[in-house]
Amino acid sequence: MTEFHHVSVLLEECLEGLNIKPDGIYVDGTLGGAGHSSEIVKRLTTGRHIGIDRDPVALKAAGERLAPYSDKVTLVHSNFCEIRQVLEDLEIEGVDGILLDLGVSSPQLDDGSRGFSYMADAPLDMRMNSEDVLSAYDVVNTWSQEELKRILYDYGEERYAPRIAAAICSRREEKPIETTLELVDIIRSAMPAAALREKQHPAKRSFQAIRIAVNDELGSVEKVMKDAIPCLNKGGRLAVITFHSLEDRIVKNAMADAAKGCTCPPNFPVCVCGKKPQVKIITRKPVVSGEEELERNPRARSAKLRVCQKL
Repeated sequence: MTEFHHVSVLLEECLEGLNIKPDGIYVDGTLGGAGHSSEIVKRLTTGRHIGIDRDPVALKAAGERLAPYSDKVTLVHSNFCEIRQVLEDLEIEGVDGILLDLGVSSPQLDDGSRGFSYMADAPLDMRMNSEDVLSAYDVVNTWSQEELKRILYDYGEERYAPRIAAAICSRREEKPIETTLELVDIIRSAMPAAALREKQHPAKRSFQAIRIAVNDELGSVEKVMKDAIPCLNKGGRLAVITFHSLEDRIVKNAMADAAKGCTCPPNFPVCVCGKKPQVKIITRKPVVSGEEELERNPRARSAKLRVCQKL
């Protein structure tokens, strides 16, 4: 089997949240190593499972893992935000559940050659789909100082964003910044000594920000939250796992808006917009990992699961 082992986060909670019917149609929009999908498909009898991933390496590994269930599984190389188009192409009018795990998979982080990690030296890449045009090299070497500062602030919540952006622009005037550890060195050089003594790696927030920009992760989340709910059959469920506050805010607000329906101002005596609630929220508060899971998988610490059901 292809070496793509990924520990599935909040597995039991996802399965419970999806409320799987043996004859239902389910979509895993972020297939990864098929940890969640392999458990979903085991619960199907006459049902069907669609697995989507933008990473060809993940798709190949998932195909091997799901081979025993190939009669029930369809794998698609695409971005999860294209779910509507994927289902249209497959001539599927509605599904009974959609799962989105928005974290970067462990193999992508751990494979130093992919350029996601600030712990291993590699070309600046960070593309989840190697066929995409934009890479971390392009962001770091061609984006303006103002734009770099913006993404470091907005996507990484990096308080030293102005200093780091200035340091990147200064260094690239001498020569292009080509590797991950070159970038780590620049980030370190821009930060005060006190920040370097913090428990968290000094490059963590910046690398997160650049990765989000390269893969347009927040744009993809906003798009999928608009498109996924209309793809559900009545009673179908959407389960989304997020790993940082920016994604969680998008998911939380999108579900709340879909559950609210009417958008008329509160002082209107009657509704004139005609909008009805599309979903009901299943998880009033996000579901988080218990101590047992955190011992097995520390990366689950920031995971939050939200679930809604189509009305």
